[in-house]
Amino acid sequence: MGPARSLASAVAAVVVVLGLAAASVAAAEGNVVLHVHHRFRGRRQMLGAMRSHDARRHGRLLSAVDLPLGGKGTPTDTGLYFAKIGIGTPSKDYYVQVDTGSDILWINCIGCDQCPKKSNLGVELTLYNPNGSSTAERITCDQEFCTSTYNAAFPGCKPDVLCPYNLTYGDGSSTAGYFVEDNVILHQVTGNLQASSMNSSVIFGCAAKQSGGLGTSSEALDGIIGFGQANSSMLSQLASSGKVKKVFAHCLDNTNGGGIFAIGEVVQPKVKTTPLVPNQAHYNVVMKAVEVGGHVMELPTDIFGFGGENEAIIDSGTTLAYLPGDIYNPLIKEIMAQQPGLDLHTVEEQFSCFKFVGSVDNGFPVVKFHFDGSLALTVYPHDYLFRYHDDTWCIGFMSAEMQSKDGKDITLLGDLVFSNKLVLYDLENQTIGWADYNCSSRIMVKDEKSGATYTVGAHNLGSNSELVSPSIAAVLLLLAAVLCNFML
Repeated sequence: MGPARSLASAVAAVVVVLGLAAASVAAAEGNVVLHVHHRFRGRRQMLGAMRSHDARRHGRLLSAVDLPLGGKGTPTDTGLYFAKIGIGTPSKDYYVQVDTGSDILWINCIGCDQCPKKSNLGVELTLYNPNGSSTAERITCDQEFCTSTYNAAFPGCKPDVLCPYNLTYGDGSSTAGYFVEDNVILHQVTGNLQASSMNSSVIFGCAAKQSGGLGTSSEALDGIIGFGQANSSMLSQLASSGKVKKVFAHCLDNTNGGGIFAIGEVVQPKVKTTPLVPNQAHYNVVMKAVEVGGHVMELPTDIFGFGGENEAIIDSGTTLAYLPGDIYNPLIKEIMAQQPGLDLHTVEEQFSCFKFVGSVDNGFPVVKFHFDGSLALTVYPHDYLFRYHDDTWCIGFMSAEMQSKDGKDITLLGDLVFSNKLVLYDLENQTIGWADYNCSSRIMVKDEKSGATYTVGAHNLGSNSELVSPSIAAVLLLLAAVLCNFML
């Protein structure tokens, strides 16, 4: 990645609010309204759907490492989170999956071959038409964005040849097209619980052809918006133009189903951080140890490699948490040791479940993952255990043998373990961190231009609710039925 430009003229943080409403909503003056929705409503009863979603995502995660653009995004499903954004002049609304790892924004375009025409998610799909926007410009192969994206001059390039993109995912699905530059409408924070529209020119993919699940899914969306580290991501483009700092955060509320997704510097709450592993396509961190019920697990000496470490991918777009067998098996053994009378049985041919009456927080141990820099991730029983039905509970930790290109075991941590935590991605300092937090409350973001700090809040509303005036004590930042999934 190139160095970040000076932020002396940068504007306030951009905020995305997460919610579970089932229909589109109206915005009252002064509120933040990048509408974000959650697809897995009542997800604790949808374990099979979650595992299926994650399985497809894992195939893409492992194959994405070698893709030219580092592109991620769930290839055959909408993922956990999707947002409504405005693109073009005049602006039209598009529903896109929010993915914390993808490196580009792409939208299905007019004339697209095999692009979905309808969705069962309750949203109206719209094909983007560059000819219908007065601010749209097609990117040609000789332009800097194209050559920098491919790290070389494009073979056979002529001035009138469009800059192509082509992403192939782990299950064989693919999206292909060309790059376009147009206005994207965001909502910058301008005061406590207040925001105003901000137009920013962004280069994104115009999908001309889809294959596999991307073209046939009944739960389709208009595209994917990536928050990855590459220079081609929307976040990197906004940062290079001085619009925002290259920092974002999310807070997912699995109790009330809402939360906050913010671009910009978060000043409150403070979080402890750990370094990102350099030169990785995803958000990788070094994991040092696993603790159960107050004591560190005794694991094989080679499980964390020669340096006593194992890499973990932080990905809010994945639902569950996936561990190498050498970690998973002793972990489950220690968790269940506190309830020796329980019998584990398999549900849906993949989930370890048991009957239990009472408070799981009182009956099972807290699990902690320890990372480089003395950062710990605390996972409570109510986080890693799912109520399947009645008194049947299932374990959200899953066994999966995944490895990096150099043969290291990889742990994949999804929103199962990051719910009710503020997760901060600081790409300028190449760190990531988190803190336990009430995701239905508020955070503070900094306006880089003035130095002022502003309150950003979130609330989960019903499908018929509307945003109200910010003069009300708790501004309700709205959406409709969500992020990526990334979000990690």
